[in-house]
Amino acid sequence: MFFKTPMSTIEVKVPDIGDFKDVPVIEVFVKPGDAVKAEDSLVTLESDKATMDVPAPAAGTVKDLRIKVGDKVSEGSVLLTLEADGASAAKPAPTPAPQPSSAGEAGKGPASSQPDRGKPSDVAQNRPVESRAPAPASGGGSVTTVKVPDIGDFKDVPVIEIFVKPGDSVKPEDALVTLESDKATMDVPAPSAGVVKELKVKVGDKVSEGSVILTLEAAGAATKAEEKPEAAAPTSTPQPSPAQQPARGEAREARPEAAAPVDREAFKAAHASPSVRAFARELGVDLARLKGTGPKERILQEDVQRYVKQALSSAPAATAGGATTGAALGLLPWPQIDFAKFGAVESKPLSRIKKISGANLHRNWVMIPHVTNCDDADITELEAFRVQLNKENEKSGIKVTMLAFLIKACVAALKKFPDFNASLDGENLVYKKYYHVGFAADTPNGLVVPVVKNADQKGVLAIAKEMGELSSKAREGKLGPTDMQGGCFSISSLGGIGGTYFTPIINAPEVAILGVCRSSTRPVWDGKQFAPRLILPLSLSYDHRVIDGATAARFNSFLAALLADMRRTVL
Repeated sequence: MFFKTPMSTIEVKVPDIGDFKDVPVIEVFVKPGDAVKAEDSLVTLESDKATMDVPAPAAGTVKDLRIKVGDKVSEGSVLLTLEADGASAAKPAPTPAPQPSSAGEAGKGPASSQPDRGKPSDVAQNRPVESRAPAPASGGGSVTTVKVPDIGDFKDVPVIEIFVKPGDSVKPEDALVTLESDKATMDVPAPSAGVVKELKVKVGDKVSEGSVILTLEAAGAATKAEEKPEAAAPTSTPQPSPAQQPARGEAREARPEAAAPVDREAFKAAHASPSVRAFARELGVDLARLKGTGPKERILQEDVQRYVKQALSSAPAATAGGATTGAALGLLPWPQIDFAKFGAVESKPLSRIKKISGANLHRNWVMIPHVTNCDDADITELEAFRVQLNKENEKSGIKVTMLAFLIKACVAALKKFPDFNASLDGENLVYKKYYHVGFAADTPNGLVVPVVKNADQKGVLAIAKEMGELSSKAREGKLGPTDMQGGCFSISSLGGIGGTYFTPIINAPEVAILGVCRSSTRPVWDGKQFAPRLILPLSLSYDHRVIDGATAARFNSFLAALLADMRRTVL
Protein backbone atom coordinates (compact mmCIF):
# COMPACT_ATOMS: atom_id res chain seq x y z
CA MET A 1 0.00 0.00 0.00
CA PHE A 2 1.50 3.32 -0.95
CA PHE A 3 0.59 6.87 -1.99
CA LYS A 4 2.48 8.56 -4.79
CA THR A 5 2.88 12.37 -4.74
CA PRO A 6 3.40 14.50 -7.88
CA MET A 7 7.16 14.59 -7.05
CA SER A 8 7.39 10.79 -7.59
CA THR A 9 7.80 10.23 -3.86
CA ILE A 10 6.13 7.05 -2.62
CA GLU A 11 4.79 6.70 0.90
CA VAL A 12 5.24 3.02 1.66
CA LYS A 13 2.59 1.85 4.11
CA VAL A 14 1.78 -1.40 5.86
CA PRO A 15 -0.39 -3.43 3.45
CA ASP A 16 -3.36 -5.61 4.31
CA ILE A 17 -2.13 -7.98 7.03
CA GLY A 18 -5.50 -9.37 7.99
CA ASP A 19 -6.95 -8.66 11.42
CA PHE A 20 -3.62 -8.02 13.07
CA LYS A 21 -3.05 -4.65 14.76
CA ASP A 22 -0.10 -3.14 16.60
CA VAL A 23 2.33 -5.59 15.00
CA PRO A 24 5.94 -5.05 16.16
CA VAL A 25 8.69 -4.09 13.71
CA ILE A 26 11.47 -6.60 14.47
CA GLU A 27 13.97 -5.70 11.73
CA VAL A 28 14.67 -2.76 9.41
CA PHE A 29 16.81 -3.53 6.35
CA VAL A 30 17.30 -0.04 4.90
CA LYS A 31 18.35 3.47 5.93
CA PRO A 32 17.93 6.91 4.32
CA GLY A 33 19.97 7.11 1.13
CA ASP A 34 19.85 3.39 0.37
CA ALA A 35 18.95 2.41 -3.20
CA VAL A 36 16.44 -0.45 -3.44
CA LYS A 37 14.97 -2.52 -6.23
CA ALA A 38 11.34 -3.49 -6.59
CA GLU A 39 10.49 -6.36 -4.20
CA ASP A 40 13.56 -5.79 -1.98
CA SER A 41 12.68 -6.34 1.69
CA LEU A 42 12.28 -3.10 3.63
CA VAL A 43 11.17 -4.19 7.10
CA THR A 44 10.07 -7.35 8.92
CA LEU A 45 6.91 -7.47 11.05
CA GLU A 46 6.11 -10.26 13.49
CA SER A 47 2.58 -11.11 14.58
CA ASP A 48 1.58 -13.97 16.86
CA LYS A 49 1.01 -16.16 13.78
CA ALA A 50 3.65 -15.21 11.25
CA THR A 51 6.76 -13.19 10.44
CA MET A 52 6.24 -10.98 7.38
CA ASP A 53 8.56 -9.00 5.11
CA VAL A 54 7.22 -5.80 3.54
CA PRO A 55 8.83 -5.39 0.09
CA ALA A 56 9.56 -2.23 -1.89
CA PRO A 57 6.73 -1.40 -4.33
CA ALA A 58 9.18 0.07 -6.85
CA ALA A 59 12.85 0.79 -7.44
CA GLY A 60 14.18 4.00 -5.92
CA THR A 61 16.04 5.63 -3.03
CA VAL A 62 14.91 5.65 0.59
CA LYS A 63 14.21 9.25 1.53
CA ASP A 64 13.34 8.95 5.21
CA LEU A 65 12.33 6.30 7.72
CA ARG A 66 9.18 6.76 9.81
CA ILE A 67 9.67 3.72 12.05
CA LYS A 68 12.36 1.93 14.04
CA VAL A 69 12.81 -1.54 15.50
CA GLY A 70 10.31 -2.04 18.32
CA ASP A 71 7.63 0.28 16.91
CA LYS A 72 4.15 -1.18 16.51
CA VAL A 73 2.28 -0.70 13.25
CA SER A 74 -1.07 -1.60 11.69
CA GLU A 75 -2.51 -1.62 8.18
CA GLY A 76 -1.95 1.82 6.64
CA SER A 77 0.89 2.88 8.96
CA VAL A 78 3.58 4.77 7.03
CA LEU A 79 6.92 2.92 7.10
CA LEU A 80 9.09 5.19 4.94
CA THR A 81 9.11 7.42 1.90
CA LEU A 82 10.75 6.29 -1.30
CA GLU A 83 11.91 8.55 -4.12
CA ALA A 84 11.15 6.44 -7.17
CA ASP A 85 13.42 6.32 -10.20
CA GLY A 86 12.15 7.37 -13.63
CA ALA A 87 10.85 3.96 -14.67
CA SER A 88 9.04 3.39 -11.44
CA ALA A 89 7.52 6.84 -11.42
CA ALA A 90 6.11 6.37 -14.87
CA LYS A 91 4.18 3.22 -13.98
CA PRO A 92 2.78 2.68 -10.46
CA ALA A 93 3.51 -0.74 -9.03
CA PRO A 94 0.79 -2.95 -7.57
CA THR A 95 0.30 -3.04 -3.84
CA PRO A 96 2.92 -5.37 -2.34
CA ALA A 97 2.06 -8.00 0.20
CA PRO A 98 3.96 -8.87 3.35
CA GLN A 99 6.08 -11.98 3.11
CA PRO A 100 6.11 -14.84 5.62
CA SER A 101 9.51 -15.99 6.79
CA SER A 102 10.99 -18.02 9.61
CA ALA A 103 13.86 -18.33 11.90
CA GLY A 104 15.04 -21.35 9.87
CA GLU A 105 16.05 -19.07 7.00
CA ALA A 106 19.69 -18.36 6.84
CA GLY A 107 20.03 -14.63 6.33
CA LYS A 108 17.55 -11.99 5.46
CA GLY A 109 17.97 -11.21 1.80
CA PRO A 110 15.77 -9.17 -0.49
CA ALA A 111 12.26 -10.40 -0.97
CA SER A 112 13.03 -11.30 -4.57
CA SER A 113 15.04 -14.24 -3.27
CA GLN A 114 12.12 -15.64 -1.29
CA PRO A 115 9.74 -18.36 -2.53
CA ASP A 116 6.62 -17.50 -4.51
CA ARG A 117 4.63 -14.88 -2.60
CA GLY A 118 1.26 -16.26 -3.52
CA LYS A 119 -1.95 -14.58 -2.38
CA PRO A 120 -1.23 -11.55 -0.18
CA SER A 121 -3.67 -11.95 2.69
CA ASP A 122 -3.63 -15.77 2.65
CA VAL A 123 0.15 -16.14 2.71
CA ALA A 124 0.63 -13.42 5.32
CA GLN A 125 -1.42 -15.37 7.86
CA ASN A 126 -1.11 -18.92 6.47
CA ARG A 127 -4.85 -18.60 5.91
CA PRO A 128 -6.28 -21.91 4.66
CA VAL A 129 -8.17 -22.38 1.45
CA GLU A 130 -11.81 -23.22 2.14
CA SER A 131 -14.68 -24.52 0.08
CA ARG A 132 -18.31 -24.55 1.21
CA ALA A 133 -20.62 -27.51 0.75
CA PRO A 134 -24.40 -27.01 0.68
CA ALA A 135 -25.99 -26.78 4.14
CA PRO A 136 -27.38 -30.12 5.31
CA ALA A 137 -31.14 -30.59 5.22
CA SER A 138 -31.23 -31.25 8.96
CA GLY A 139 -30.76 -27.57 9.64
CA GLY A 140 -27.15 -27.84 10.86
CA GLY A 141 -24.42 -25.42 9.80
CA SER A 142 -22.72 -25.46 6.43
CA VAL A 143 -19.67 -27.69 6.05
CA THR A 144 -16.32 -26.09 5.21
CA THR A 145 -13.51 -28.10 3.67
CA VAL A 146 -10.27 -26.68 5.08
CA LYS A 147 -7.28 -27.08 2.78
CA VAL A 148 -3.56 -26.29 2.93
CA PRO A 149 -3.09 -22.67 1.80
CA ASP A 150 -0.49 -21.32 -0.63
CA ILE A 151 2.84 -22.20 1.06
CA GLY A 152 5.16 -21.19 -1.79
CA ASP A 153 7.23 -23.79 -3.63
CA PHE A 154 7.15 -26.32 -0.81
CA LYS A 155 5.58 -29.72 -1.49
CA ASP A 156 5.10 -32.84 0.62
CA VAL A 157 5.42 -30.85 3.85
CA PRO A 158 5.07 -33.05 6.98
CA VAL A 159 2.26 -32.52 9.48
CA ILE A 160 4.12 -32.37 12.81
CA GLU A 161 1.26 -31.51 15.18
CA ILE A 162 -2.55 -31.62 15.22
CA PHE A 163 -4.33 -29.41 17.75
CA VAL A 164 -7.93 -30.57 17.28
CA LYS A 165 -10.04 -33.72 17.12
CA PRO A 166 -13.54 -34.43 15.79
CA GLY A 167 -16.12 -32.69 17.98
CA ASP A 168 -13.82 -29.85 19.06
CA SER A 169 -15.19 -26.34 18.78
CA VAL A 170 -12.86 -23.73 17.28
CA LYS A 171 -12.86 -19.97 16.80
CA PRO A 172 -11.51 -18.07 13.78
CA GLU A 173 -7.69 -18.12 13.69
CA ASP A 174 -7.38 -20.99 16.19
CA ALA A 175 -4.46 -23.21 15.14
CA LEU A 176 -5.62 -26.48 13.55
CA VAL A 177 -2.38 -28.16 12.50
CA THR A 178 1.32 -27.31 12.24
CA LEU A 179 3.33 -27.99 9.07
CA GLU A 180 7.12 -27.98 9.01
CA SER A 181 9.19 -27.48 5.85
CA ASP A 182 12.99 -27.32 5.69
CA LYS A 183 12.92 -23.60 6.39
CA ALA A 184 9.72 -22.75 8.23
CA THR A 185 7.12 -24.01 10.68
CA MET A 186 3.59 -22.89 9.82
CA ASP A 187 0.39 -23.03 11.83
CA VAL A 188 -2.75 -23.42 9.69
CA PRO A 189 -5.57 -21.50 11.44
CA ALA A 190 -9.31 -22.05 11.32
CA PRO A 191 -10.96 -19.88 8.61
CA SER A 192 -14.12 -19.50 10.70
CA ALA A 193 -15.82 -20.63 13.90
CA GLY A 194 -17.33 -24.09 13.98
CA VAL A 195 -17.04 -27.69 15.08
CA VAL A 196 -14.47 -30.10 13.65
CA LYS A 197 -16.43 -32.77 11.82
CA GLU A 198 -13.73 -35.02 10.37
CA LEU A 199 -9.91 -35.05 10.31
CA LYS A 200 -8.34 -35.96 6.97
CA VAL A 201 -4.69 -36.01 8.13
CA LYS A 202 -2.59 -37.44 10.95
CA VAL A 203 0.83 -36.59 12.36
CA GLY A 204 3.50 -37.65 9.87
CA ASP A 205 1.34 -37.23 6.76
CA LYS A 206 2.85 -35.10 3.99
CA VAL A 207 0.69 -32.42 2.39
CA SER A 208 0.95 -29.77 -0.32
CA GLU A 209 -1.06 -26.72 -1.33
CA GLY A 210 -4.72 -27.73 -1.70
CA SER A 211 -4.52 -30.91 0.40
CA VAL A 212 -7.62 -31.32 2.57
CA ILE A 213 -6.87 -31.05 6.29
CA LEU A 214 -10.33 -31.42 7.83
CA THR A 215 -13.99 -30.54 7.49
CA LEU A 216 -15.55 -27.89 9.71
CA GLU A 217 -19.26 -27.61 10.46
CA ALA A 218 -20.26 -24.02 11.12
CA ALA A 219 -23.27 -22.13 12.56
CA GLY A 220 -25.91 -24.68 13.70
CA ALA A 221 -23.26 -27.25 14.55
CA ALA A 222 -21.67 -24.88 17.02
CA THR A 223 -24.96 -24.67 18.95
CA LYS A 224 -25.06 -28.48 19.18
CA ALA A 225 -21.53 -28.58 20.46
CA GLU A 226 -22.35 -26.16 23.27
CA GLU A 227 -24.70 -28.79 24.71
CA LYS A 228 -21.59 -30.94 25.39
CA PRO A 229 -19.17 -28.84 27.44
CA GLU A 230 -16.46 -31.47 27.34
CA ALA A 231 -16.42 -31.38 23.53
CA ALA A 232 -17.01 -27.68 23.06
CA ALA A 233 -14.03 -26.24 24.93
CA PRO A 234 -12.19 -23.98 22.47
CA THR A 235 -8.98 -25.71 21.45
CA SER A 236 -7.05 -22.47 21.34
CA THR A 237 -7.62 -21.64 25.03
CA PRO A 238 -7.72 -24.90 27.00
CA GLN A 239 -8.05 -24.71 30.77
CA PRO A 240 -6.18 -27.56 32.45
CA SER A 241 -7.71 -28.78 35.70
CA PRO A 242 -5.95 -28.05 39.00
CA ALA A 243 -5.05 -31.72 39.25
CA GLN A 244 -3.25 -31.58 35.93
CA GLN A 245 -1.18 -28.48 36.47
CA PRO A 246 -0.43 -25.86 39.15
CA ALA A 247 -1.54 -22.25 38.74
CA ARG A 248 -0.11 -20.83 35.51
CA GLY A 249 1.88 -18.10 37.23
CA GLU A 250 3.53 -20.58 39.60
CA ALA A 251 4.27 -23.10 36.84
CA ARG A 252 5.94 -20.55 34.63
CA GLU A 253 8.19 -19.32 37.40
CA ALA A 254 9.05 -22.82 38.62
CA ARG A 255 12.55 -24.19 38.20
CA PRO A 256 12.76 -26.45 35.12
CA GLU A 257 12.30 -30.18 35.59
CA ALA A 258 14.38 -32.07 33.05
CA ALA A 259 12.13 -35.13 32.82
CA ALA A 260 8.76 -33.39 33.17
CA PRO A 261 6.29 -34.38 30.40
CA VAL A 262 5.03 -31.72 28.01
CA ASP A 263 1.43 -30.59 28.62
CA ARG A 264 0.18 -30.52 25.02
CA GLU A 265 -2.89 -28.39 25.77
CA ALA A 266 -0.93 -25.78 27.73
CA PHE A 267 1.84 -25.86 25.08
CA LYS A 268 -0.77 -25.04 22.44
CA ALA A 269 -2.11 -22.10 24.47
CA ALA A 270 1.32 -20.55 25.11
CA HIS A 271 2.02 -17.15 23.54
CA ALA A 272 4.80 -17.94 21.04
CA SER A 273 5.44 -17.77 17.30
CA PRO A 274 5.47 -20.96 15.16
CA SER A 275 9.27 -20.88 14.85
CA VAL A 276 9.71 -20.70 18.63
CA ARG A 277 7.18 -23.53 19.06
CA ALA A 278 9.24 -25.66 16.66
CA PHE A 279 12.45 -24.83 18.53
CA ALA A 280 10.86 -25.72 21.88
CA ARG A 281 9.36 -28.92 20.46
CA GLU A 282 12.78 -29.96 19.15
CA LEU A 283 14.33 -29.54 22.60
CA GLY A 284 11.35 -31.07 24.44
CA VAL A 285 10.56 -27.86 26.33
CA ASP A 286 7.03 -27.26 27.67
CA LEU A 287 6.24 -23.65 26.76
CA ALA A 288 3.62 -23.53 29.53
CA ARG A 289 6.48 -23.50 32.05
CA LEU A 290 8.13 -20.41 30.57
CA LYS A 291 7.49 -16.75 31.19
CA GLY A 292 8.00 -14.76 27.99
CA THR A 293 10.12 -11.63 27.93
CA GLY A 294 8.80 -10.35 24.59
CA PRO A 295 5.93 -7.91 23.98
CA LYS A 296 2.76 -9.02 25.83
CA GLU A 297 4.88 -11.74 27.46
CA ARG A 298 5.49 -13.45 24.12
CA ILE A 299 7.96 -16.31 24.54
CA LEU A 300 11.15 -15.73 22.56
CA GLN A 301 13.82 -18.19 21.43
CA GLU A 302 16.14 -16.69 24.07
CA ASP A 303 13.59 -17.62 26.76
CA VAL A 304 13.65 -21.26 25.61
CA GLN A 305 17.46 -21.30 25.56
CA ARG A 306 17.60 -19.80 29.06
CA TYR A 307 15.18 -22.45 30.33
CA VAL A 308 17.30 -25.27 28.87
CA LYS A 309 20.47 -23.86 30.47
CA GLN A 310 18.73 -23.78 33.84
CA ALA A 311 17.51 -27.36 33.34
CA LEU A 312 21.05 -28.55 32.60
CA SER A 313 22.36 -26.88 35.75
CA SER A 314 19.68 -28.36 38.03
CA ALA A 315 20.22 -31.38 40.26
CA PRO A 316 20.52 -34.82 38.60
CA ALA A 317 17.14 -36.48 38.03
CA ALA A 318 16.97 -40.29 37.99
CA THR A 319 14.87 -42.00 35.33
CA ALA A 320 12.71 -45.08 35.79
CA GLY A 321 15.52 -47.32 34.58
CA GLY A 322 17.96 -45.96 37.11
CA ALA A 323 19.87 -43.95 34.50
CA THR A 324 20.10 -40.19 34.67
CA THR A 325 19.21 -37.39 32.31
CA GLY A 326 21.61 -34.82 30.87
CA ALA A 327 21.27 -32.82 34.08
CA ALA A 328 23.23 -35.62 35.81
CA LEU A 329 26.39 -34.03 34.42
CA GLY A 330 26.13 -31.79 37.46
CA LEU A 331 27.10 -28.68 35.53
CA LEU A 332 27.37 -25.42 37.42
CA PRO A 333 24.86 -22.69 36.56
CA TRP A 334 25.90 -20.29 33.83
CA PRO A 335 27.71 -17.37 35.50
CA GLN A 336 25.59 -14.24 35.84
CA ILE A 337 28.04 -11.33 35.92
CA ASP A 338 27.58 -7.57 35.81
CA PHE A 339 30.45 -6.83 33.43
CA ALA A 340 29.89 -3.07 33.71
CA LYS A 341 31.28 -3.02 37.24
CA PHE A 342 34.72 -3.89 35.87
CA GLY A 343 34.78 -1.21 33.17
CA ALA A 344 33.04 0.21 30.11
CA VAL A 345 31.00 -2.26 28.05
CA GLU A 346 28.85 -2.22 24.93
CA SER A 347 26.06 -4.70 24.28
CA LYS A 348 25.10 -5.63 20.72
CA PRO A 349 22.45 -8.17 19.66
CA LEU A 350 23.50 -11.22 17.69
CA SER A 351 22.82 -10.99 13.97
CA ARG A 352 19.84 -12.91 12.62
CA ILE A 353 22.13 -15.42 10.89
CA LYS A 354 24.13 -16.08 14.08
CA LYS A 355 20.94 -16.62 16.08
CA ILE A 356 19.70 -19.19 13.58
CA SER A 357 23.01 -20.95 12.91
CA GLY A 358 23.93 -20.95 16.60
CA ALA A 359 20.92 -23.08 17.52
CA ASN A 360 21.61 -25.49 14.64
CA LEU A 361 25.31 -25.79 15.49
CA HIS A 362 24.50 -26.44 19.15
CA ARG A 363 22.04 -29.19 18.21
CA ASN A 364 24.50 -30.79 15.77
CA TRP A 365 27.38 -30.75 18.25
CA VAL A 366 25.29 -32.27 21.04
CA MET A 367 23.46 -34.91 18.96
CA ILE A 368 26.21 -36.08 16.57
CA PRO A 369 29.22 -38.04 17.91
CA HIS A 370 31.96 -36.06 16.17
CA VAL A 371 35.40 -37.48 15.42
CA THR A 372 37.99 -35.56 13.39
CA ASN A 373 40.67 -37.14 11.20
CA CYS A 374 43.57 -34.90 10.18
CA ASP A 375 45.85 -35.37 7.19
CA ASP A 376 48.06 -33.36 4.82
CA ALA A 377 47.82 -32.94 1.04
CA ASP A 378 50.78 -31.98 -1.15
CA ILE A 379 49.32 -29.38 -3.52
CA THR A 380 52.59 -28.07 -4.99
CA GLU A 381 51.79 -29.04 -8.60
CA LEU A 382 48.08 -28.26 -8.23
CA GLU A 383 48.78 -24.72 -7.00
CA ALA A 384 51.15 -24.11 -9.94
CA PHE A 385 48.44 -25.34 -12.31
CA ARG A 386 45.82 -23.12 -10.62
CA VAL A 387 48.01 -20.01 -11.06
CA GLN A 388 48.63 -20.88 -14.71
CA LEU A 389 44.91 -21.48 -15.29
CA ASN A 390 43.99 -18.07 -13.87
CA LYS A 391 46.52 -16.36 -16.15
CA GLU A 392 45.11 -18.13 -19.19
CA ASN A 393 41.54 -17.22 -18.24
CA GLU A 394 42.23 -13.69 -17.04
CA LYS A 395 39.93 -12.14 -19.64
CA SER A 396 37.00 -14.41 -18.74
CA GLY A 397 36.67 -12.89 -15.28
CA ILE A 398 36.54 -16.34 -13.66
CA LYS A 399 38.93 -16.71 -10.73
CA VAL A 400 39.70 -20.31 -9.87
CA THR A 401 40.38 -20.88 -6.18
CA MET A 402 41.75 -23.99 -4.48
CA LEU A 403 38.23 -24.55 -3.15
CA ALA A 404 36.96 -25.27 -6.68
CA PHE A 405 39.51 -28.08 -7.02
CA LEU A 406 38.59 -29.32 -3.54
CA ILE A 407 34.91 -29.61 -4.51
CA LYS A 408 35.82 -31.60 -7.61
CA ALA A 409 38.15 -33.88 -5.64
CA CYS A 410 35.56 -34.38 -2.88
CA VAL A 411 32.99 -35.55 -5.45
CA ALA A 412 35.43 -38.26 -6.61
CA ALA A 413 36.02 -39.28 -2.97
CA LEU A 414 32.27 -39.37 -2.26
CA LYS A 415 31.79 -41.72 -5.21
CA LYS A 416 34.49 -44.07 -3.90
CA PHE A 417 33.20 -43.90 -0.30
CA PRO A 418 29.37 -43.70 -0.57
CA ASP A 419 28.85 -43.72 3.23
CA PHE A 420 30.01 -40.10 3.20
CA ASN A 421 27.24 -39.23 0.73
CA ALA A 422 24.48 -40.60 2.96
CA SER A 423 22.16 -39.45 5.75
CA LEU A 424 20.66 -41.20 8.77
CA ASP A 425 16.88 -41.64 8.68
CA GLY A 426 15.94 -43.42 11.90
CA GLU A 427 17.50 -46.87 11.65
CA ASN A 428 18.06 -46.55 7.87
CA LEU A 429 20.91 -45.02 5.92
CA VAL A 430 19.80 -43.04 2.85
CA TYR A 431 22.39 -43.15 0.07
CA LYS A 432 22.18 -40.22 -2.36
CA LYS A 433 22.79 -40.65 -6.06
CA TYR A 434 23.47 -36.94 -6.56
CA TYR A 435 26.44 -34.82 -5.49
CA HIS A 436 25.59 -31.41 -4.05
CA VAL A 437 28.51 -29.84 -2.17
CA GLY A 438 28.09 -26.92 0.22
CA PHE A 439 30.82 -24.44 1.11
CA ALA A 440 30.94 -22.04 4.05
CA ALA A 441 30.83 -18.42 2.92
CA ASP A 442 31.87 -15.61 5.26
CA THR A 443 29.52 -12.60 5.27
CA PRO A 444 29.33 -9.45 7.42
CA ASN A 445 26.44 -11.04 9.34
CA GLY A 446 27.95 -14.50 9.82
CA LEU A 447 28.58 -17.77 7.99
CA VAL A 448 26.14 -19.22 5.46
CA VAL A 449 26.49 -22.39 3.39
CA PRO A 450 25.53 -22.07 -0.31
CA VAL A 451 25.35 -25.35 -2.23
CA VAL A 452 26.89 -26.17 -5.63
CA LYS A 453 24.33 -28.54 -7.14
CA ASN A 454 25.32 -31.55 -9.30
CA ALA A 455 29.04 -30.82 -8.87
CA ASP A 456 29.83 -34.17 -10.52
CA GLN A 457 28.44 -32.85 -13.80
CA LYS A 458 30.53 -29.65 -13.82
CA GLY A 459 34.16 -28.88 -14.56
CA VAL A 460 36.44 -26.85 -12.31
CA LEU A 461 35.85 -23.62 -14.29
CA ALA A 462 32.06 -24.02 -14.10
CA ILE A 463 32.29 -24.74 -10.36
CA ALA A 464 34.51 -21.68 -9.82
CA LYS A 465 32.07 -19.46 -11.74
CA GLU A 466 29.06 -20.73 -9.75
CA MET A 467 30.93 -20.34 -6.46
CA GLY A 468 31.71 -16.71 -7.33
CA GLU A 469 28.05 -16.00 -8.05
CA LEU A 470 26.85 -17.70 -4.86
CA SER A 471 29.49 -15.96 -2.73
CA SER A 472 28.45 -12.58 -4.15
CA LYS A 473 24.78 -13.28 -3.34
CA ALA A 474 25.77 -14.37 0.16
CA ARG A 475 27.66 -11.14 0.88
CA GLU A 476 24.71 -9.08 -0.36
CA GLY A 477 22.22 -11.13 1.69
CA LYS A 478 20.44 -12.32 -1.45
CA LEU A 479 20.72 -16.09 -1.08
CA GLY A 480 17.36 -17.80 -1.50
CA PRO A 481 16.29 -20.95 0.39
CA THR A 482 16.98 -23.15 -2.66
CA ASP A 483 20.58 -21.86 -2.79
CA MET A 484 21.23 -23.46 0.62
CA GLN A 485 19.21 -26.68 0.38
CA GLY A 486 20.04 -30.23 -0.66
CA GLY A 487 23.69 -30.41 0.44
CA CYS A 488 25.32 -33.86 0.69
CA PHE A 489 28.74 -32.82 2.03
CA SER A 490 30.22 -29.50 3.15
CA ILE A 491 33.61 -27.80 3.06
CA SER A 492 34.65 -25.15 5.58
CA SER A 493 37.77 -23.37 4.30
CA LEU A 494 39.68 -20.80 6.33
CA GLY A 495 41.58 -19.92 3.16
CA GLY A 496 44.58 -17.71 3.84
CA ILE A 497 43.42 -16.61 7.30
CA GLY A 498 45.67 -19.05 9.14
CA GLY A 499 45.65 -22.03 11.46
CA THR A 500 46.64 -25.64 10.91
CA TYR A 501 43.87 -28.04 11.96
CA PHE A 502 40.44 -27.62 13.58
CA THR A 503 37.20 -29.53 14.22
CA PRO A 504 34.42 -28.33 11.89
CA ILE A 505 30.88 -29.09 13.09
CA ILE A 506 28.87 -31.41 10.85
CA ASN A 507 25.95 -29.78 9.04
CA ALA A 508 23.04 -32.17 9.81
CA PRO A 509 21.59 -34.21 8.17
CA GLU A 510 24.96 -34.65 6.44
CA VAL A 511 27.40 -37.12 8.02
CA ALA A 512 30.73 -35.41 7.33
CA ILE A 513 32.39 -32.06 6.72
CA LEU A 514 35.88 -31.15 5.51
CA GLY A 515 37.84 -28.36 7.18
CA VAL A 516 40.71 -26.74 5.28
CA CYS A 517 43.33 -24.34 6.67
CA ARG A 518 46.06 -22.20 5.12
CA SER A 519 48.64 -24.07 3.05
CA SER A 520 52.30 -23.64 3.96
CA THR A 521 55.66 -24.56 2.47
CA ARG A 522 57.44 -27.32 4.41
CA PRO A 523 60.59 -29.35 3.87
CA VAL A 524 59.57 -32.86 2.78
CA TRP A 525 61.92 -35.84 2.43
CA ASP A 526 61.65 -37.34 -1.07
CA GLY A 527 63.96 -40.32 -0.41
CA LYS A 528 67.13 -38.48 -1.33
CA GLN A 529 66.80 -35.00 0.10
CA PHE A 530 64.47 -32.50 1.69
CA ALA A 531 62.55 -30.47 -0.88
CA PRO A 532 60.18 -27.50 -0.34
CA ARG A 533 56.57 -28.62 -0.86
CA LEU A 534 53.27 -26.74 -0.48
CA ILE A 535 51.21 -28.63 2.11
CA LEU A 536 47.45 -28.19 2.70
CA PRO A 537 46.09 -29.32 6.12
CA LEU A 538 42.84 -31.32 5.97
CA SER A 539 40.46 -31.81 8.93
CA LEU A 540 37.65 -34.31 8.26
CA SER A 541 34.88 -34.43 10.90
CA TYR A 542 32.57 -37.44 10.59
CA ASP A 543 29.53 -38.93 12.30
CA HIS A 544 30.86 -41.98 14.16
CA ARG A 545 27.40 -43.62 14.07
CA VAL A 546 27.76 -43.99 10.30
CA ILE A 547 31.51 -43.92 9.60
CA ASP A 548 34.27 -45.74 11.45
CA GLY A 549 37.80 -44.43 11.95
CA ALA A 550 39.43 -46.67 9.33
CA THR A 551 36.99 -45.55 6.60
CA ALA A 552 37.55 -41.89 7.51
CA ALA A 553 41.33 -42.33 7.33
CA ARG A 554 41.01 -43.95 3.89
CA PHE A 555 38.73 -41.14 2.67
CA ASN A 556 41.16 -38.44 3.79
CA SER A 557 44.15 -40.30 2.38
CA PHE A 558 42.40 -40.81 -0.96
CA LEU A 559 41.43 -37.12 -1.05
CA ALA A 560 45.02 -36.07 -0.36
CA ALA A 561 46.22 -38.30 -3.23
CA LEU A 562 43.69 -36.70 -5.61
CA LEU A 563 44.86 -33.20 -4.69
CA ALA A 564 48.47 -34.24 -5.24
CA ASP A 565 47.58 -35.43 -8.75
CA MET A 566 44.17 -34.28 -10.06
CA ARG A 567 44.56 -36.61 -13.04
CA ARG A 568 43.31 -39.35 -10.73
CA THR A 569 39.82 -37.77 -10.77
CA VAL A 570 39.29 -38.94 -14.37
CA LEU A 571 40.15 -42.57 -13.58
